[in-house]
Amino acid sequence: MISGIAIKDRRFPLQPGAGSDAIHRDPVYSYAVTELTDDSGLKGTGFAFTLGAGNDLVCRAAAFYAEQLKGQDIEALMADFGNWFNRLANEQQFRWLGPQKGVVHLALASVTNACYDLWAKKRGVPLWKLLIDLTPEQIINTLDLSYLEDELTREQALRLVASQQDTMHERIAVLEKGYPGYDTSIGWFNYSDEKVRENCRMAMENGFSAMKLKVGSAEAGRDIRRAHIVREVAGDAVKVMLDANQQWTLPLALKICKALQPMNPYWIEEPTHPDDVQAHKILADAIAPVQLAIGEHVPNRIVFKNYLQAKCAGFIQVDAVRVGGVSEFITVSLLCKKYGIPVVPHVGDMGQLHQHLVLFNHIKLGHEALFLEHIPHLKQQFVQPVQIENGVYQTPQEPGSSCDLID
Repeated sequence: MISGIAIKDRRFPLQPGAGSDAIHRDPVYSYAVTELTDDSGLKGTGFAFTLGAGNDLVCRAAAFYAEQLKGQDIEALMADFGNWFNRLANEQQFRWLGPQKGVVHLALASVTNACYDLWAKKRGVPLWKLLIDLTPEQIINTLDLSYLEDELTREQALRLVASQQDTMHERIAVLEKGYPGYDTSIGWFNYSDEKVRENCRMAMENGFSAMKLKVGSAEAGRDIRRAHIVREVAGDAVKVMLDANQQWTLPLALKICKALQPMNPYWIEEPTHPDDVQAHKILADAIAPVQLAIGEHVPNRIVFKNYLQAKCAGFIQVDAVRVGGVSEFITVSLLCKKYGIPVVPHVGDMGQLHQHLVLFNHIKLGHEALFLEHIPHLKQQFVQPVQIENGVYQTPQEPGSSCDLID
């Protein structure tokens, strides 16, 4: 049974320029950490990601949710986790603060992710293996499908998972090959042009065949110049993504995105406010065939449903440390599978948790093994840091979700 709870506020200042984008110029990468200990001494670790200020608020909310789980057996809890998630997400007083967004939903992510980590450790397997070994019904029992009934009923979700089971053996080879990564760190916003150029060369030497540049400058000419620098260094065969981190209004996005089209971006990420689905639809139609990537700041499955219904997202970047944790991540992945849209997570976890989830997405749900973002800034803070070789994530073998932090 879950007998011990610890909530920790962990903050990690970065090197100058690292992590910077058009909106967040001086980030402090931070985790609101939940640790759940059972009576056998096993500890499950989960967290939500913030950029510093307010991390303490997420921790306080996580403590509230975690207390509700005291005395619960992890196997019994996870056998009915969809109902538990629904109950916690709709707790009447905390729900008023969301609903299912902001501080309270980040806190639920921290607690949810700790549950999944403890579950995998209890079974003595990596999280990816636990998830792919579950039956379709066991998977669906961990999900809250409320407010999705117009798109994904329980019966439809079961059929969607079951339809992929006979071909799983065709996708299991990814465990040996590893999952491709892409390099986000070549072009942080505060880096000079020369550092961007140097980082592009280094990324290619390290085996990456995809990379991302931060855009959203006050002067559009800077973005255009730097995008062409990356394309020039990387060449036409490398996928180059551009990320505006919500900086542009729709009129500005229409103008700048069209100006960026000649350098052939693989996607343009977070071009405007993440709540404005209609603006993204207008922009997506205007700049096709260039596609939009959306999701870093989308808080829950309902808003993702709206983006998919609007048919304006070419890539969905759902993040398990932004939505309500692993459970809601899987729910969004199922919606994306129905719509045929690739899932390419944003990695607020630095890829520690998502390296498990993309393997599940590919093997169990039949999603394309496209690539997973790689950000190395906090690698030294983890007990079992991700392993990247020649631009490829190596499959983790230790029990759990790889989220334990060094004290």
